[in-house]
Amino acid sequence: MREACGVFGIYSFKGDELAKPLYYGLFSLQHRGQESAGIYASDGKQFRGRVGMGLVNVVFDEEKLNELKGHIAIGHVRYSTTGSSTLANAQPIVVESKFGPIALAHNGNLINTEELRLRLSGYKFRSTTDSEVIAALIANSPAPTLEEALVSTLRECRGAFSLVIMTLDKLIALRDQNGIRPLSVGKTDDAYVVSSETCGLDVVGADFVRDVENGEMVIIDENGLQSKTWSKGERKALCVFEFIYFARPDSLIGGRSFHDVRIHLGKYLAKEHPAPEAEMVIAVPDSGVPASMGFAAEAKIPYSEGLIKNRYIGRTFIQPTQVMRDIGVKMKLNPIRDAIRGKKMVVIDDSIVRGTTSRQIVRLLRDHGAREIHFRVSSPPIIYPCFYGIDTPTRSELIAANLSLEGIRRYIEADSLGYLSLKSLVRAINIPKEHLCLACLNGEYPVRIPERLQGLKLIFK
Repeated sequence: MREACGVFGIYSFKGDELAKPLYYGLFSLQHRGQESAGIYASDGKQFRGRVGMGLVNVVFDEEKLNELKGHIAIGHVRYSTTGSSTLANAQPIVVESKFGPIALAHNGNLINTEELRLRLSGYKFRSTTDSEVIAALIANSPAPTLEEALVSTLRECRGAFSLVIMTLDKLIALRDQNGIRPLSVGKTDDAYVVSSETCGLDVVGADFVRDVENGEMVIIDENGLQSKTWSKGERKALCVFEFIYFARPDSLIGGRSFHDVRIHLGKYLAKEHPAPEAEMVIAVPDSGVPASMGFAAEAKIPYSEGLIKNRYIGRTFIQPTQVMRDIGVKMKLNPIRDAIRGKKMVVIDDSIVRGTTSRQIVRLLRDHGAREIHFRVSSPPIIYPCFYGIDTPTRSELIAANLSLEGIRRYIEADSLGYLSLKSLVRAINIPKEHLCLACLNGEYPVRIPERLQGLKLIFK
């Protein structure tokens, strides 16, 4: 599983040195995408920007940042969901229009990209992303104002999209009708900040104001911040995997701490699937740590480090091929032999997608002397693919869609296996079930998926 992109934006009422705080904001969102990064700034007269392949600190250095002057800036970190991993697909996307230049950064995935591209038959695309399709529709809209062009374009888009858009004199942030991907607004003494997660606000010293609502457009200019509703009546459907895995544990959404939610996931998991003979609880770091702490506290079994993570390589699912994932697991995790030798242990991970990583982890632990391995998962089985900006495979590749619980246990070679129930997951998140997107767990998609897409493997943003 690969996660969504990260978007960030700043509008300053004083000064034009935004590139560095924008850089810090993107750095805090690096976990959401590691393929490419980009920053564009506006000084009211022109855009200056740079995009590149790789991590934020690879794409930008002091000299490059100093060139990006402006009182408005937006940035993006990417993992491909629509479009391949090439420089042409890096964001922000910049297009010319009758409204002036427009820069756009997108987190999510459209499900009607092909249909929308056909409407732009005369447009010369530079990339293969759905993000450029959105930008092109805005730029080519017959609407007389930018705001009307945005609204008419958004009403044609189906799927998940949290967008940060910059013009010469405005910063605009918005979410799709269902609010599938997160987006937050913060404020400093002299600036507004928007970020995919609140951890981005924290790093630049911005106070959290609120989340952008589903179907809402926030417009920031010299007159301050104004809010407009561009879509009404659709149910909220925030991606449940933001709580399980994607978001950093120090972020908040809907007033809920992701760390606190994950602690409770572990507690409920311990109640549903105890392992009374276990002598220790360990996590698959880093995402499994809070749930492991919760499990250990509830089960009254000592929590210990058993796997050490090499923090200088990316997440294994960030690697585009299974061969690279396999190598990545061995490079990324190494057991502490003395801590696990001869021990009966509970191993907590946030999810099992294909099962290959879980099996490698179990084998690593056994090779280093673990006596028993009781694998526990702080989410329900993933049995349906995601079409909204998460790179889950087709159903044929999802292990829980094809094997029984016992079949999965045997495949990953664990002594026992337990998944958290959907009921306990929703209880731990403490948000009404009808306000969450649970499609990958129950097949109930908030935005209907066209038949031609069903069974296709999405590539991730």
